[in-house]
Amino acid sequence: MFHGVARHVYTLMVAFFLTHEVDAALRHEWRVLPLASFLPDEIGREVFLWGHVPIFAALFWLGDRAGFRRGLAAFAVMHVGLHWLFRNHPAYEFDNPTSWLLILIPGALGAAYLVISATAPVHSSRRDGPGAG
Repeated sequence: MFHGVARHVYTLMVAFFLTHEVDAALRHEWRVLPLASFLPDEIGREVFLWGHVPIFAALFWLGDRAGFRRGLAAFAVMHVGLHWLFRNHPAYEFDNPTSWLLILIPGALGAAYLVISATAPVHSSRRDGPGAG
């Protein structure tokens, strides 16, 4: 079952992640991403924007599955590292406190979710299966 503190931590992580993606569009993140940085700006923006439709759909469709939630939480932690690695890229624009908070908070919440879900009592449901958190 997906409830209690784990649910709140996950929901906040997703909310901060989605807000980060709004900021990412404002900060021209496609200029930094290896798969889009070579594209002309107008096309890169379109690819970045439309590429988020399946990502957001997956968040909503698969968010009730424990494995997906754990994977997203792990990615939130790794995402902080990716931003750290790209911070000196010439096109990197996440150079303000708000942007960094929108990167760091989901990472911290993702780590918290992983700890909580790993230490939560075993519950079972038809969707999540045994030990889902």
